[in-house]
Formats: sequence, C-alpha cells, structure tokens
Amino acid sequence: MINYRNGLAGFLCIILFILLTPSPSRAQDFIDKASIQGNFYSEANYYFSDSTIATEKVPEYVRANIYGNIFYRYNKFNAGLRYEAYMPPLLGYDSKYEGQGIAHLFLNYTDSLYEITVGNFYEQFGNGIILRAYEDKNLGIDNAFNGFKMVFRPLNGLTIKGIIGKQRYFWDYSPGTTRGFDAEWNILQTLDSQSATTIIVGGSAVSRYQKDKNPLYNLPENVASFAGRASLYSAGFFLSSEYAWRINDPSATNNMIYKEGQALFVTGSYSTKGLGVLLSGKYIDNMDFRSSREATSNDLTLSYLPPTTRQHTYSLPAMYPYATQPTGEAGALAEINYLVPRKSLIGGKYGTNITLSASIAYSIDKERLNDTTIIGTSGTKGYTAKFGKIGDEKYYHDLSLEVNRKISQKFKIVAGAAHQFYNMDIIQGHPGAESVKAFIAYADFSYRIGDTQNIRIEAQHLSTKQDKGNWAMLLAEYTVAPKWSFSVTDQYNYGNNDSEKRIHYYSLNLGHNQGPHRLAINFGKQREGVICVGGICRRVPSAFAGGITFSTTF
Repeated sequence: MINYRNGLAGFLCIILFILLTPSPSRAQDFIDKASIQGNFYSEANYYFSDSTIATEKVPEYVRANIYGNIFYRYNKFNAGLRYEAYMPPLLGYDSKYEGQGIAHLFLNYTDSLYEITVGNFYEQFGNGIILRAYEDKNLGIDNAFNGFKMVFRPLNGLTIKGIIGKQRYFWDYSPGTTRGFDAEWNILQTLDSQSATTIIVGGSAVSRYQKDKNPLYNLPENVASFAGRASLYSAGFFLSSEYAWRINDPSATNNMIYKEGQALFVTGSYSTKGLGVLLSGKYIDNMDFRSSREATSNDLTLSYLPPTTRQHTYSLPAMYPYATQPTGEAGALAEINYLVPRKSLIGGKYGTNITLSASIAYSIDKERLNDTTIIGTSGTKGYTAKFGKIGDEKYYHDLSLEVNRKISQKFKIVAGAAHQFYNMDIIQGHPGAESVKAFIAYADFSYRIGDTQNIRIEAQHLSTKQDKGNWAMLLAEYTVAPKWSFSVTDQYNYGNNDSEKRIHYYSLNLGHNQGPHRLAINFGKQREGVICVGGICRRVPSAFAGGITFSTTF
C-alpha cells in the first residue's frame, strides 16, 4: 500500500523537480503561467438521542465529512490532490472511512495523440458492465484506481485505453490487481467527419489477479471478463447494446459458486420536436465482478449494471427504490415524454409536458444442476440458466405518470402518480417480509413573486397496507434569489400499525449563497430507509440531528 502522506511528499518532489530544472525561465513559467483551481466541502452534524425513532447510540455526538480538492494545470500537465477527513464519518457511512489524509493524488500529461495518468484515476469502459471506477459521495462510494492509465488516439474517432492498478478500499487498497484494455471506434468520424449519422463499435477486456489463499476451494487467481458494444445514432433514432461475459469467479456475493457470468443491455430511443420515447432492457446472470472476491456491499466493485427503472426525484415515490440484482435479474423500461402544443385545449397557453413510464424487474429462470443439489450450493457450478429466459418471481414494478404545466408567467404545477411493487425479501434482504404494494400521488406548486422571490409548496401521499403503512409529506420553501432559501418539511407515518411509531419526521433548512460559497443549516429527524442512485444503494439509519454544510470553489 502507498502511504497517503508519503504520496503527498512524492507529489511535492515532482513540483520541486520541475522548479529546479536547469532552465530558470521554465521554473518561472511553472508558477506564472499555471492555473490552480479547487473546491472545499464540509458537512458536520450534532446527533441527539431519540428513542421514538430508535436512533443509534453514538459515543461522539459531533461527526463530520470533509473534502478538499486542488488542481494544478500547466501547458499539457495536470496534477491534483484531494484531502479527506471523516472525524468520525456521518451516520450511514461506513465506519472504515474514519481517519484523514491525502486520499487522491495524480499527475497527468495530455496531447492530441495520447494521454498518460499516474496515481489515482477514475475510468469506465462502455456502459461500465465490466469496469467502472467512480466516486459518489452521496452513496459513500470511491473505488478509484491507483496505478497507471494510458489513452491513445491514433486516428480521428479511434480511442484505445489501457489501465493497471489497485482499487481504493477506504484508506487501503484492494488485494487484487486489475488490468484492462478498451478500444472504441467512431467509424464515420474516421471515414466521413461530415456525416450526420454516428456508428460506434467497441470492445473491452478486464482481468483481476488475486492470490488463492482459501483452504476449502481451488479458486481461479486470474479472472477474465470481456465485453462488446455497438451504437447507432441517426436522425433522432438511437440504438445501443452491450454484451459482457466473465469466467467463473466464486465470491462472497454469489455464495462461492463456479459459474460464469454474463449480461446484456439494450437501449433504444427516438426524439423529435415535442416527443421523446425511450426503451431499454437487460438480462443479468451472476455478473457481480469485484477486485476482491471477499468484498461485499458496495466495496471494490468493478462492474456497474445500469438500472432499467425510473429514478424518482420526489421523496415518497423514491421511498422504495430499486437496487440492481447482480446475481440474476431481467428488467425493462419504457418511457414516453410528450409536450402537448401551446394554445391547445390540453396544452394551455404555454404547453404541457406529460411523462409516462413503466418499468419491471423479474428473476431469471434458474434450474438445478441435478435432483440432489440445491440451487446456489457453494463449491458447485450453482445452477444452470438458459440465456434470456425469465423467472417467475417479480422483484419490482413502477407505473408512473407526471404532468408539468405552466399556468402563467408566475405559476407552475407539477403533479404525478405512481403504482409500485417492491419485493422486500430480495431487494432489502428481509427473508419472509411481505412485498410492498404502494400507490403514490404528489403535487408541486411554484409561484414567483417579482424577479427574485419564489414560494414552492409540495404535497405527497403514499398509501400501502404493507411495511410501515401510509405516509403523508408536506414541504414549504421560500427563496430569495440568488442568496437565500428556507424550507420546512414534514414526513408523517400516520398509517403505522403501531400507534407509538406514528411519527413526524420534520426538517428545517436554511441556505445562503454568496458567489461560489454556500452555507446551509439544517435541523430535524431522518427516517430509516435506503437511498439509491443508478441502481446502487446505501442504507440510511434513523437520526435526529442539527448540522452545518459549507462548500466553496476557487
């Protein structure tokens, strides 16, 4: 492992080396002609105990997540570092983050032919099915590589990438080493740069090496995966597909079975003035791929399996978010966005935007290897599955309608409804839990006062007989652009079968913007639940806290 503080010393040595080169003018240019940019973010909470919502008992009442980035640019050179501090981490973030230091450090050189990066970097091949290293602070994910990356562009439209490195694991690195190669060719950009049609083909290969130290199983030390993709865009039509295959990789997430993995994603869309149509589908079979076979949760993921469900932004429609099931899932999404013309009976004076979406996820059809072996038995191939065949168990569905209408220059309404089915057993891992069937309705009213003031009222309701029963939510927000915002929110679990748990989860928020700086103060209760971004989820514990958030760029 590279010590982060030693890494900082190495970074300073690089700068000193350039400054101390024989040419004084070059050293001066390194200072005068360079640009330095950065940002800073801090979020600190003081946690209170509250037995009514069963908050966690924490020995330290004050907890904080702090990040600071600095980026240096000079001619074709780029360098950067990120300082992180979790003192200790906010509730809901893994306790293994606790600590502080230089968490990200890199040096990059780029010209028209190639690009070289040493140190920490993020990367994605295609849709990310066999390789995606990224950061999402909201989910507590940072699986950056530490190593070497090269990008080569020998022709207009042709990009070739190669990487080698180890993924970040909190303040350490993964036990496995990842090597990857990707090539993507925009054919018509090479052959006819003036063409209005785009045809792209690409392919990837990724291998993870990890020593076999398991006393029970003979495990593959080199695990290879391959993917191929193609996409077409022409006159408003878009069609894209990617297929990936991986050799057997017994791991903690698949119960140590020796079965190969595969996945197929297909997306098609059409857009024209006033109309957009999106269709997507996927088939996943044992495609969880990580840089450590022992990793679980969101740790050390190499594969990213894109969702085919709608990503809701309002809180109650997002109360039961869907998490992609990498061990087996078949899913589909259809979405239509239509702008009803202005000055029509339905469109009104300014037009009306209508979005209709439907998504569904099922199990895949798994069959026993033989009459005596249970599906998923460790040390065996696990099961057999005919590619593309859908199973009988429903995991999720979402039927949604949303209408966005501008009534006048000052008044706007967004209203919607959704019906959801949520398999608690599979998605949240609660064996025997009854699946949730929920109906949600919401309305968002926004009224502008003058040129700078705005009042927004948001009302939502979720009706279900399962889980914790019915919920109601109300939000009032007042903003004075561009500096001030104030909001009051209350989520009330009035339908809980246990009368003592019919709780108001209220929240008060005050924000102030001054140029690139933002300061926010919040106080209130947070319900226990799950938040998801792109099919990747994080558990959020119940909490009662007051906090301050500050961010700035420079």
